[in-house]
Amino acid sequence: MVVPEPERSALVAWEPTPAYREASHAQRLMDRKGFASFEELLAWSMEDVEGFHDEAFRDLGVEWYQAYRDILDLSGGVADARWFAGGQLNLVHNCLDRHLKTPRRNQVAVIWEGEEGAIRRLTYRELGEEVELAATALQALGISRGDRVGIFMPMVPETVVAVLACAKLGAIFTPIFSGYAAPAVASRLNDCEARLLITSDGFFRRGSLVPTKLIADQAADMAPSVERILVVRRAGCPIDWRPHRDVWWHVATRTHAPRVPTAVMEADDPFMIIYTSGTTGRPKGALHVHAGFPLKSTLDMAYCFDLRSSDVMFWLTDLGWMMGPWEIFGALTLGSTFLIYDGSPDYPNVDRLWALVERHRVTTLGISPTFVRAIMAHGEGPVRSRDLSSLRVLGSTGEPWNPDPWLWAFLHIGGGRCPIINYSGGTEVSGGIVGCYTVAPIKPCSFAGPVLGMAADVVDEEGRPVRGRVGELVVRKPWPGMTRGFWRDPERYRETYWNRWPGVWVHGDWALIDEDGFWFIQGRSDDTIMVAGKRVGPAEVESVLVSHPAVGEAAAIGIPHEVKGQSIVGFVALRPGHQPGEDLRQSLVDLVVSQMGRALRPEAIRFVTQLPRTRNAKILRRLVKRVYLGERELGDTSALENPEAVEAIRQSS
Repeated sequence: MVVPEPERSALVAWEPTPAYREASHAQRLMDRKGFASFEELLAWSMEDVEGFHDEAFRDLGVEWYQAYRDILDLSGGVADARWFAGGQLNLVHNCLDRHLKTPRRNQVAVIWEGEEGAIRRLTYRELGEEVELAATALQALGISRGDRVGIFMPMVPETVVAVLACAKLGAIFTPIFSGYAAPAVASRLNDCEARLLITSDGFFRRGSLVPTKLIADQAADMAPSVERILVVRRAGCPIDWRPHRDVWWHVATRTHAPRVPTAVMEADDPFMIIYTSGTTGRPKGALHVHAGFPLKSTLDMAYCFDLRSSDVMFWLTDLGWMMGPWEIFGALTLGSTFLIYDGSPDYPNVDRLWALVERHRVTTLGISPTFVRAIMAHGEGPVRSRDLSSLRVLGSTGEPWNPDPWLWAFLHIGGGRCPIINYSGGTEVSGGIVGCYTVAPIKPCSFAGPVLGMAADVVDEEGRPVRGRVGELVVRKPWPGMTRGFWRDPERYRETYWNRWPGVWVHGDWALIDEDGFWFIQGRSDDTIMVAGKRVGPAEVESVLVSHPAVGEAAAIGIPHEVKGQSIVGFVALRPGHQPGEDLRQSLVDLVVSQMGRALRPEAIRFVTQLPRTRNAKILRRLVKRVYLGERELGDTSALENPEAVEAIRQSS
């Protein structure tokens, strides 16, 4: 029997134990402020955002070269809020330099494993030495404060080193997804006018070589600003070599030049331009500063995920997605260890991810609902075959959960003992707007509420708070991690987030706060379906569809209807062993009707072999809709992990 979603997710699935509460970062901050409950701490953090961030970063030990004179400067308006004015720091000092003066210098900072099985470990001291050598090499190549550097790399140790070396010099790096084709790489290099591109000769995916250098060459040929390419030897494969332009990493970093000191930067000096793309328009370059993204990632990692110096974090991601830099900066600032993996999580065997957890004693594991839905098809055996007892916290971001995969992950990956820290925000946010905590109860698929320091709310069409029904997710006050705008496109930034209601950040997600105060993300607000005046989030329809045992993934869109305004079309990818057919199609229609009502009966169910998604597992519903409606302009599709899915939608039946 299929249990309706509200009934399945109505009860709290996880309650914090004393072991989770008493030693947590959140409890320490509560004790510092004299709060008797976490609810009091959260309310204060939303009301007094200045006081909270001042206290929180003191609590987390963030160090400044020069103390700030003002916590928050709103003289330029809320959209251009300046945090920690007058303060001087460098993210590298907090990630590395300060640890090198303590016994932590001998602790492992980074663990790397390659798909072929190679493993490397770098202590904080070794990482610091590598960063100094790389910074000296970059300076010898002419890179200095304010220059832009593209990093088009798989997740290898040199990727982490390159990120930190750029920041150490005061340069600005642009992380680029390692799976992009040359035009997508070139568009980002051109937009930020990168002088240097750091890449690898190649890397391996599912046993096959990915020719990164070839793609980098093609991209650089389309990007006139690129003067040099710095190449890391990863795969050992033959590559084309242009002596006037190309430089080997291992040669450039064998330098005997004087070491480069860590640059003293103003709080608002930029260190990263990270591009975020949708299905319309060109990619947006979110500009982030030294006292922004790194501090926000540290704060969220500490108070939501309770990451400690004794922990090993592993988030399945790429540097080109926000969670890559997020993991690096947050884990290092907190003095923790993090694992990076350069390979497919189910290769050569479906238990590869669990083997990584077992081998490296991972305590904090970040995965996506899409990944969980995929591995569920293999049953519980691969998970049970590995020792996952080291896990203490599970994390998730990128898309809404459905109850069945959430419960499967909770019971089989976390053994019913680990909280799933659901976490949602974005590239322009530097982390989370809403999240869960290891010190607060959790319902399946839910968020406990706003992330500490985020004055989030859910509002109706008039901007008024709503509870018990779907509304727009907004943030009413600034926070340190908010992007300082889009690179050389300030009007687009204002139009995207600030133009609907004065002084209010409109994030573009639908959300719901239930009767118990738990929050749920319902998908992108511009994906919302309106059927005869009834607003339905696509995630609600998709949850029903994937609850059917034959369905692995689903996407729901609204298409024009002359009577109802819109009608629902569902696209489903089936699990192995199931075949499309009219009986199954009718069964899915009936399932939606039975759980959502006849008024929301799908107009059609289409069977597809796959759905278009980004590398961080977001299904691009707007692209599905454009392809299905036969629109010529599909917008920016460079973020697609599987471009062939476009044709799969066209061929759907």
